[in-house]
Amino acid sequence: MDNTSLPKKDTKYLVLIAILSVVVPLLVTFLLFMPQTGKLGDIDVSFLPQLHAVINSLTAVALVVGYYFIKQQNRRYHRFAMTTAFVLSICFLVSYVLYHYQVAPTPFGGEGTIKMVYYFILLTHIVLAAVIVPLVLLSVYFALSKQYQKHKKVSRWTFPLWLYVSITGVLVYILISPYYPQ
Repeated sequence: MDNTSLPKKDTKYLVLIAILSVVVPLLVTFLLFMPQTGKLGDIDVSFLPQLHAVINSLTAVALVVGYYFIKQQNRRYHRFAMTTAFVLSICFLVSYVLYHYQVAPTPFGGEGTIKMVYYFILLTHIVLAAVIVPLVLLSVYFALSKQYQKHKKVSRWTFPLWLYVSITGVLVYILISPYYPQ
């Protein structure tokens, strides 16, 4: 078998990755365009945007630390840092879905140049957040299945895009936070 073909056992995991890569962005899109405001009763989720910024910040740190460790050939610490980034991202996603299931989207209130900057950052963040789902899942799968050449090839794209999404998530929060309902 050559280096580029996938073993049969990979098929079921790649199908699952493909399904998740479609379902996750569709779920988030549905929540943004079809707000489910108040479906969880009186549960106060107003603290979640700040938590999302913290999670995104910690994810960015974990990604940079993981990158540093792999450059140092320290696979053990690299694996720990990247697992941390992955778990933080899952926590973010669950929390983000919960928040948007409960609260209507907050409109950006800025004007002029800052509005253009905000929407540029937001648009690139949203598009790349959807793109990053299959890349992260593939990177994790190839690492867990010890297909390190494939992991390395996919991760060359995954790392910078995931880092960008994490950092811009924080920037989006900073820019929109003055407009959250008090």
